[in-house]
Formats: sequence, C-alpha cells, structure tokens
Amino acid sequence: MPTQPNRDPSPPTSRALPSGFALRIALAIPAIVLGGLMLAASAPLRSAASVATSTTAGALKPTDRERKVARIVGDMFERSHYSQLVADEKLSSQVYDHYLQSLDSSRSYFLKSDIDEFERYRPQLAEAVRTGSVEPAFAIFQRLQERNRAAMNYALHLLDTEPDFTVDESFAFDRAKAPWPATQAELDDLWRKRVENDALSLMLAGKTWPEAREVLRKRYERLVKRIDQITPDDVFETFMNAYAHVYDPHSNYFSPRSSEEYNIAMKLSYVGIGASLQLTDDYVTIINIIPGGPVAVSGQLKPNDRITAVGQGKSGEMVDVIGWRLDDVVQKIRGPAGSVVRLSILPAGATPGSKETIIEFTRNKVTLEAQAAQKKVRTVTEGGREYKIGIIEVPSFYQDSEARTAGDQGYRSTTRDVLRLLTELKKEGIDGLVMDLRGNGGGLLTEATGLVGLFVKHGPVVQLRETGNKLEVLPDPDSATAWDGPMAVLVDRTSASASEIFSAALQDYGRAVVVGQTTYGKGTVQNLYQLDHFALGPNAGFGELTVTIGKYYRITGDSVQNRGVEPEIGLPSVISLTEVGESTRDSALPWDRIRPVTFDADHSLAGQIPLLRKRHLERLQNDPDLVALASEVKSVESARSEKTISLNLAKRKAEREQQDKERLEIINARRAAHQEPPLTTLEKLDPDKEPDANLAESAHIVADLIALGPPPATQLSRNAPTGNTTH
Repeated sequence: MPTQPNRDPSPPTSRALPSGFALRIALAIPAIVLGGLMLAASAPLRSAASVATSTTAGALKPTDRERKVARIVGDMFERSHYSQLVADEKLSSQVYDHYLQSLDSSRSYFLKSDIDEFERYRPQLAEAVRTGSVEPAFAIFQRLQERNRAAMNYALHLLDTEPDFTVDESFAFDRAKAPWPATQAELDDLWRKRVENDALSLMLAGKTWPEAREVLRKRYERLVKRIDQITPDDVFETFMNAYAHVYDPHSNYFSPRSSEEYNIAMKLSYVGIGASLQLTDDYVTIINIIPGGPVAVSGQLKPNDRITAVGQGKSGEMVDVIGWRLDDVVQKIRGPAGSVVRLSILPAGATPGSKETIIEFTRNKVTLEAQAAQKKVRTVTEGGREYKIGIIEVPSFYQDSEARTAGDQGYRSTTRDVLRLLTELKKEGIDGLVMDLRGNGGGLLTEATGLVGLFVKHGPVVQLRETGNKLEVLPDPDSATAWDGPMAVLVDRTSASASEIFSAALQDYGRAVVVGQTTYGKGTVQNLYQLDHFALGPNAGFGELTVTIGKYYRITGDSVQNRGVEPEIGLPSVISLTEVGESTRDSALPWDRIRPVTFDADHSLAGQIPLLRKRHLERLQNDPDLVALASEVKSVESARSEKTISLNLAKRKAEREQQDKERLEIINARRAAHQEPPLTTLEKLDPDKEPDANLAESAHIVADLIALGPPPATQLSRNAPTGNTTH
C-alpha cells in the first residue's frame, strides 16, 4: 500500500489552534508561542473613556511580507479547502466574528461602542485577505492593546483598597454569550468583581489579603510590561487563524517562528513532562497529553485542567503563573531530565477559586519507546469462573520512519508492537482482549489500517474523499489475523482520528464491542504547505499553512466527523462531551454520508449487545468503583453547570468544605466496600492507587462476551445504509 505522507488524521490538538488566545506548545521544548497572543489574563480592562494616550498611533502595522502572505493564504483556501467556500461578504462576516472571539472571548475587553465602530469592517475582512490589505485587523487589535494598558493600571489602583468580602454578591465568570459592556459603570463593576475574585481565589488557597494583593500586583505589573511586546507578526498570525478557522478548526496558519518551534516539538525525543498547552482566558490549560510522558504515566491530569502555579523541586516556592505568557510558563516547567517540578492544578470544570491540587512530576525524556504500546493481564470473575483478559494500551499510532527508511528490518511501529504483544499474551493463555485507546489522539493513517488488519481477515478499512470528490478506499494490508477471539475497544472523548478509524472498522466488521465515551469526531484530513515555495526565493519567512483537503468515512459510508464513534456500551467519564470534541467547535465541518463499500462481516454482535448492556447496568448499580466514579462525574457536571460564583469569603469557604466532605464520603464508601480503612482528609488520597473503574469494567464486559459464547457466523455482505447519501 502506498504511503500517505500528507494525509494525517491527526490528534485534535495537533496543528489545531482553538479559538481564544490560542497558544499551543509541547512542553519540554524551547519557549514558543503558536498562533496567538497573550494580553490581559485575569486583570480587567478600563472603559473607552479612560484609554491611555501613551500608545503610539499606528504602532502596529502589517509588513509587506505579511500582505503577500495574506494574498497567498486567501488563494490557497479558495482553491484547496475541502468545503470550497467562496470568499464573499458572508464569509467576511464570519471572519469578523471569529477575530473578535479570538481577541475577547469573555466579552470583557471591548465596549459596545467599540464593537459598533468596528462593524464597518464586517464586510471587508475576506477581501482584506484576498488583496493583502489587512490594516482593519491591526486597527481592531490596536484598540484592544490600548484597552489592556488602561485596564492594568486600573487593576493596580483597585488593589490599594481591601475589598469587602462579607458582601453577598456574585461574579459571572462565564461571559461567552454576555453582551458587550454598554456603559462606563457597567464595565467598572465587571472589573471590580473580577479583581475581587482574583484576590478571593488566592485567599481561599491560604493567603492573607496583603499576600494576595502582592501576588496580584506583580501579576498586573508583569502584564503592563508585556502589552508593548506584541509584534506585527503576532497580530497577523492571530488574524490569519481567525480567517482559517472560518473554514474549519483544523486549518491553521503558522508564522515562521511558530513553524520552526512546532517542528522541534514534534521530534520523538525531548525532555519534559509531556503535555500540550494553550492559553485560555486567564489560565494556561492542558489541551493534550503526550503518550509516554510523565503526565500520561501518572494519569493525574486531564484535558482542560488549568495550571495556576509552578514550583521547582519537592519544596521550592509555588510561583503564581496566572497571566503569564505561555512561553514563560513553559520555561518554568522545563528542566533537566530527572528533576522534579510541581504544578498547582485547578481541575477542568471547576469554578475559579475552587480547591486546587498540587501534583509532582519528574521530568523525563519522552521517546518512541515510552510511547509504545504496552500490555498487562487482568483476571476477572464472572458467573463463578475466572477469565484472563489481556489489555493492550495503544497511546498513539506511531512509526519509526527514520529506521524504516534506513532499511532497519526491526523498526518500531504500532502494528508491529501490538502484533508482538498479542503473541506474548496468547502464550500467557488469555481468554479475551481489551484494546485501550483512551487518550489516543491519532497518528499515522497507515498504522491505523495496519492495526485493523491484525483483527480482520480482509477487506476495506476506510474511505478517503478529497477536494474535487476524488475517492479512495484503503484496504486491510494483510489477510492474516493475529487475534480472532472475543475483544472490546475502550475509547473516550479524546480518542480521535486514527483511533476512530480503528474502532469504527472493528465495530462495522462485528469484531469488537466498543465501550466508553463517544469519541472526538475528527473526520478530516489536512495537508501541510510550505509557503516559502510560493516566494521568489528561499527563506522568505512566509511560514506554513495546514488546509483541510479531505474527509474520511467508515466503510458503511458514514462519516465520524462531528459525531464520532458511538460505543455500544457507554461508561461514565469526567470528560465533558459538551466541552471537548469536534461538535463543540463552531466551524466544524458537518456530518454526512457517502456511498458505502461492500464488505464481508464474519460475525454479528447485535444479538449479544442487549445482554452485555444488561449485565453492565447491574454492575453499574453494585460495583463500588463504578458507583464512586458515577458519583464523581455527577459532582463534576454539577460544578460545570455553575455560571456565577460568590464573592463572599465565608460562603465560599463553606461551599468548599461541603464539596470536600461529599467527595470524602464517596471515596470512603468505596474504600469500605473493599474493606480498606477510611481517609480522614482528601490530602491523604494517593491518586496513583485509585482504581481504573472503566478498564476493569471493560474486562468484565469481555468476560461476559466469552460467557455468552461465540457470535453466530454471518458471512453477511453489508451494503448501503438507509438515509441520505452524498456521492
């Protein structure tokens, strides 16, 4: 099978810059800022009436190089993007909305009068890209820069007086759909509450008012200095990504600096903790966990967790990093291999000021070996009989391409490693298998099709349709199978792209029960363009562009785009389906269906799924680990539903104490069921020893599948599904 070098069903965060001040990096590389800017983080902005006059008029202007790049980018999208959108006034209006969202996602920076003034640019921005006349984008940004400068000075002024934390009022921290502040008084009140909440959050962490005031003073002063560090390249990259994200979330422009640093980040060997970050409003946020790194091994961080402070060694001072530039935070997290770094984490979905957790990591070298698939065996009892269930964790779809190109017959890859592990597990006498793809954001397309081939005898695996409706069907490259016994595929919301190709194919062939969460839903394919190729000479500094040039489809004709792969048996998870996934991205390409291909399904699990669900639901009610997990999910979802937070110190303390009490009760109920002694405080909880309830349940589901006996052989030739089909 030919290689697909530019077809990368990549992880959702790979080459993807979400809206907001999206700064994406892989930790453990030199400090970089990708695709965005950091302005005021948690500090407020002042109204138009108090804009400082120190900003030099016209200081931020596009360069001739950037004008040329804009014209190239506009032309590339019109010619190459899968959606074939026309750069008209409708698209221009969408670019305008995306750009404002990237600059002021919390509706807290611009006044309504600013927005009214900018409205004249709404029909112009698409044409501005086409012609290279991108001055309107710079004019909008410069207004934001002015607002920031005034805001920082106002925030510093507010710190001169201690707030009254006995007043019973609340702060609306979620302003994504709020109106723009209309008056000076409205804006002032918004920022007063925001500064008070910043202070209150620190005081809930044990600081006194004078200590909290000093932390915030340093934070705001640091931001004042950085406002003037914004460069034309920064502004241009943000605007170009607002333009690209109108087409879809995975098309991006990378400035020359961002391109260089991204390529460094993608090398297989680097030192760090192994995570990808972006700056979202006030916080440096975990976006992706890199397979094989210390974070992945610990299992203690999840997507959308936020870093609030960083400490060096086991006892170094925890330094507040809210409001820092992302590259500066990375510099503090990076360090020599074997050294210790501590992160203070505000969990995903938790309201600002909620209790934080300090997690310790030992920096390590993340290599291909560390990212490789791994196995273990779990013994479960069902119906009075013990079953040995093999578990293979697949962190990503990888291949040591350098070794393969060099002719090394023993080069490493996902397919080769899993084949070896299956051989070892069969020698250990396993009865069934779980393929664990949780957190697997994707990787090489060839490895996805190769891995399917280990479990399916022969036939098509996935369909690819590119711009211009060119369609290609990719087959199983090997007719031999390595495992034909009972199995399940365990996925979660962060299982994406190549993981979705694999799980969808095994589901369609009736080879495995898919369990867990609905997957991410990334069904698009990107191509990488070196923009210097469009220049008159090399090293023009034009940067890179990723453009979505295709979609992939299941062999049934259904896309996974936007919808993901739906498991036959759902499992509880703290990862939110409404906050993570392709369906949460407002410019995501839609779900659709194309003509199916004919394939032979050797088995059908349809008759066994209802019985498997029935037994799962029984355990869900009675298994102490599943009961505890379901209770935790309910608690997290309740916290996510909150849109405001109290600014009364006593009330906030009482709420936190109640939350801690409820969580401790959940944990101790589980421990009592296992005849373990109760914990007196949450601080005594060891996360490394917490049970993996969903993995255990997946093993039980496979044991149920074994107990039910083999599914009937069907030799069915599956064909067109019902419903609308595009061709």
